[in-house]
Formats: sequence, structure tokens, C-alpha cells
Amino acid sequence: MTNIYTSESVSEGHPDKLADQVSDALLDAALREDRKARQENPLLPQGMHARVAIETLVTRGMAVVAGELTMEGYVDVAKVVRETILEVGYNDTELGLDGAACGVLVAIQEQSPDIAQGVDTGGAGDQGMMFGLATRETPELMPLPISVSHALMRRATETRKKHPSLGLRPDAKSQVSVVYEDGVPTRIDTVVISQQHSESVGHDALKEIVHEYVIKPVLEEYAQYDKGGITYHINPTGKFVIGGPTGDTGLTGRKIIVDTYGGMCPHGGGAFSGKDPTKVDRSAAYMARYVAKAIVGAGLADKCQVGLAYAIGVAQPVSINLETFGTEKVGVEKIVARVREVFDLSPRGIITELGLLEATYFPTAKNGHFGNANFPWERLTRAEDLRGLVAAG
Repeated sequence: MTNIYTSESVSEGHPDKLADQVSDALLDAALREDRKARQENPLLPQGMHARVAIETLVTRGMAVVAGELTMEGYVDVAKVVRETILEVGYNDTELGLDGAACGVLVAIQEQSPDIAQGVDTGGAGDQGMMFGLATRETPELMPLPISVSHALMRRATETRKKHPSLGLRPDAKSQVSVVYEDGVPTRIDTVVISQQHSESVGHDALKEIVHEYVIKPVLEEYAQYDKGGITYHINPTGKFVIGGPTGDTGLTGRKIIVDTYGGMCPHGGGAFSGKDPTKVDRSAAYMARYVAKAIVGAGLADKCQVGLAYAIGVAQPVSINLETFGTEKVGVEKIVARVREVFDLSPRGIITELGLLEATYFPTAKNGHFGNANFPWERLTRAEDLRGLVAAG
């Protein structure tokens, strides 16, 4: 059976990703300052941490930050917002947003005590379903289409920053279509890139720049899937000068499929950025990926999807589901039983296992939350705890 699967990615300068990065920069600052305040003042409650749920909107000339924040210490919200916008590359009003001069509107309140009473005792910060996936399609155990899409956007950003004379601007999108034969990726069929550029760069020149500096180097990394005959669409509308927050208002949490598996895995609907790890939307999705990677890394299956579901205020998941797509080496029931033995899937257990109070979240808002070896949930630490099931059958 032949299928074509398509996944997209966006650059760090895409307005939705810019909003995500602002939210996660504020999360990092809140966790850092809260930790510092508690260390400096032993009279403050220890073992607690900042509770954060920050949403960001970016548009022409301004950023709006809203949500809930309960913490010890102080964060200069406007300063963090401006620094993040500048770091991404929006440093000129010509781009529609200048971090040094844009307006910043802040509307933040404390977390509801009705929620806190269930979370303080170790319960989940919300209800919902979270999913994780691991597959042997790539070395990082990610689906091939999203891996290539992310690689293209990383390369586009690197090119823009390394070669400013080329006239590339921060906003960009990629899309990659891959042909699968009986569930196995065989070749790349189509590559789409829309790259924001300065007025001085014509369409033909832009196409040549993107192909030579972005597409060609990335496809060399995936040469086994380049069988020739790839269809390329580079700025198919012909012009992409107006972009970023000027061309499209950006919102936190609007790229949840880009953030995860490119549509190759179900999604419960909860976004990640701006949320502290008591929010299982984020932490349980990381744990689902961690468990799925351990299962595949242990050789129990070649592809594994883990589904978790939680009730607000309740510590343990109300359901655990595994799908191995017929690639399992032992019975799925045995794998599920072993997962329950090895992993503490409560919010506190997840936070401890993955070190989520010490993690830095800002990088996750750039090129996806999975597949980056620097993220703690990408480790294969627990694979050894599962490997014995293969021998046992």
C-alpha cells in the first residue's frame, strides 16, 4: 500500500512561534526567580515552585501577555518580552515589530485557588489526553516528514543569521511530503518553503538562495530518501515581504502539531508553551514521549504510541493506552504491565523523573518539543529497565 504523508514546520520568526517563545521565556524567568527567592529565604515554603500559565499575542508594533502567575520573587515581564523579540530577530520597525520599541501590555493574575488546592497535593493541573510517539524512521526516533521539515527551518534560521546580506527575514514555513510503502518511508516527494525576504530580493534570486543554502544541505543529510523527481515549491505566491506579526497575528499554542509529530500521532489539544510542569498538557506529553522512546529503544517495538489521560486534582492517569502498529516483539499487555511497574506517571513522579523544574523551556518553542537530544525527555535512560521483556518473550 502506498501513501503520502505530509508535515509542516515553521521558523522561530513565525508569529505563532514568536508568541510561544515569549511565553516560555517568561516561564523560565518565573521558575528561575522563584527558585532563587526560596533559596535565599528559608522561611518561604520549600518544595513549592512557581505556577505559570502565560499566553502571548504578538501583532504589529505590540505584544500582549496574559494569564496566571503565582510565584515568589519578581520578573520584569516587559523586559523579558522585549529581549525575546529582539533575540529572534525582530529589531526594526520595517519588519513590523521592534523589540526595543514595541508596546507591551501585561494582564497577569494569580492562579485560581480552586485549581491550586488540587495541584498542591500532587494532583494533575487539568484533565485531558496526552500522546507520545517513537518510531525507527529516523535516528532521533521521530517521523521522517516532521524531522525533515524541522531541519529545513533550522537551516533557514541559521542562513538568515549567518548571511544577513542575502536578505532573508525571520518568518518562514516548510512542508515536506514523504511516500510510504507499507508503512515504511521510501522517498521524499515534495518540499515546500515560504521564506520572508526583503523587498530588494527578487523571486528568482530568492528561489536560488533557498535551494542552495537551505534545501540542498538538508537533503544531503537525508540522501537515502532523495530518489530524484522531488517537486519544489519555493515562495509559490511569488512574494513574501510582509510577514511576521505584521502579516499575521501570533498566538501562543497555535502550532501544536508542529510542536509534536507533524500529524503522525493523535493530539489531545493542549498546548505546551508558557505552562509550568504541573500542567499535564505539557509534562504528561513529555512523559508519553519518554515512555514510547524507552519501549522502542529497548527493542520491544519498532513503533510505539503512548496515550495517557488525567483528571484534574487526581495524581495517577485514568487510562494508559499503547499502540504498537503490529511491530511489537512481545505482547502489548506485558509491555503495559511493565510500564506501570517502571514509570511513576503522577505529575510529581514525572517532574522528578524528567527534572522538569530545572529544565530550560525556551529552546522547545523553536523547532519542536521532540527529537532534540538536549531535552531530558529524549533520554533513553529507562530502556534498560524494559529490555528484559524481549528475552522473556
